[in-house]
Amino acid sequence: MSISRRTFTLILAMTPGIGGRSVVKVLARNDLLSRTPEEFFALSEEAYREEYGLLRKAAEYLVNHRETLVKEIEPMEKRLETLDVRWTVITDAGYPEKIEQFDPDPPAMVFLYGNTKLLNAKTFAVLSSRHASEYQLSEIERLTEEGVLNGEVLVTGHDRPEYQRSAVVPLRWGAPRILCLDRGLFQVLGEDLRNEAFRMARLWRYEFDPTTDLVISPFRPEAKFVGVNNQVRDRLVASLANRLELVNVRPGGNMEKIEKLAAKAGRVVKRV
Repeated sequence: MSISRRTFTLILAMTPGIGGRSVVKVLARNDLLSRTPEEFFALSEEAYREEYGLLRKAAEYLVNHRETLVKEIEPMEKRLETLDVRWTVITDAGYPEKIEQFDPDPPAMVFLYGNTKLLNAKTFAVLSSRHASEYQLSEIERLTEEGVLNGEVLVTGHDRPEYQRSAVVPLRWGAPRILCLDRGLFQVLGEDLRNEAFRMARLWRYEFDPTTDLVISPFRPEAKFVGVNNQVRDRLVASLANRLELVNVRPGGNMEKIEKLAAKAGRVVKRV
């Protein structure tokens, strides 16, 4: 079976240990050597590490799972197309420019479900370190409402109180949201992508509305949550926001790092 460049790029992006920069590096070297995807998958672990600079984890995974990666990709692509899920990799013209501008190591791919026009909207995020107090949670809610009523689109997550308190606000006003996930689409929205993302949100809207909202995930659709996914999710939220307001920033924590990245990327950043 001949593997198209786009499918090959998706396979690379779904390989554990291969990030956005590594995908670009692999494609560039294959072009230089006129090496086909099929020839690439026939290489040894040493070649992956020495020629392409891949880490041991990624090289080992390619050697041990390359047949499975290739075999599973076609039915997955068909399923995503049926459900109207878009995906874009870092080499595509349609890859969100905001992410590349913000993140020094952007996700190799992102899966998009819903209203992709929101990517070009005036966006904001209200971020907080974990274990925010009830007062701080109330502040998150207040600041979110201000932004929504100002016509901005909220970018947020779905599975922490600090994100959930902001994520329900647009629902009250019938406003759109961008939800960034720390796991796959199917893990959050269900197999048919119809569930609202978390229980509190279902008090306002039982089913997810893809004509209004956008869900974006840098993880394969069936992927469960693992260790560092939350950090990837936090950077994704921040990268898609033109304006960031930060509540309860823990010294040395992930939110402080994000604050510095946002300032470097020229985003409007304010501590509350």
